[in-house]
Amino acid sequence: MAFLEIKDLCVSVENKSILNGFSLTINTGEVHVIMGPNGSGKSTLANVLAGHPAYQVTQGSIYFKGKDLLQMSPDERANNGVFLAFQHPTELPGVSTALFLKTALNAKRKYLGEKPIDAVQYMKRLKTRSQALNVTDEMLKRPVNVGFSGGEKKKTETFQMAFLEPDFCILDEMDSGLDVDALKVVSDGINVLREPHRSFLMITHFQRLLTYIEPDYIHIMVNGKIVKSGDKTLAAYVEDKGYEEFK
Repeated sequence: MAFLEIKDLCVSVENKSILNGFSLTINTGEVHVIMGPNGSGKSTLANVLAGHPAYQVTQGSIYFKGKDLLQMSPDERANNGVFLAFQHPTELPGVSTALFLKTALNAKRKYLGEKPIDAVQYMKRLKTRSQALNVTDEMLKRPVNVGFSGGEKKKTETFQMAFLEPDFCILDEMDSGLDVDALKVVSDGINVLREPHRSFLMITHFQRLLTYIEPDYIHIMVNGKIVKSGDKTLAAYVEDKGYEEFK
């Protein structure tokens, strides 16, 4: 059984077709990267997987760990292990990052029939992950993403992912607008989580992210579907030649 199986997916927004027969299979432990020109449907795919209500699935199926993902609410998807790291993270005024993470973790534990995490376990988990990703106590006390720089927002998103330990991590252009140091932090967060039971779907425009992360597969997406797949050398080819021949 595939970890994630998308078959012949068609999606529209406000009667405009975005995904046109998109298919992809991801097995456990794999890292897949999707590249493509602007408007090819990459971010639409990420939002559909997370359950954004603005996107209408008109055809196709998505099965995650054997369950029909399209029948789950966004909350159910998150509680079943789906995590979306946003291209433009949302601000939550008045809610500290530390409180947000504890609330999110306990919501998942409740869904799974587990007791809330105790204070000692919570602080140990928070300290371990924050030190690994160089997230300061000051950042944890600040409201989620409020007043953060672009790099800080991406670091916080990566830290949330590392803390919550989802089974399937979707990263929507996490590398956009980052300097080299911030890119390294984001990459470290991803590499910390790479384990045989966890899979990743990364969406990017740039090969530079792949300097720090070794993907299993690269996919080129054009006009709402995959037109070419290969190993990491495909990303280097696109960086040199562009997408024109795939259109």
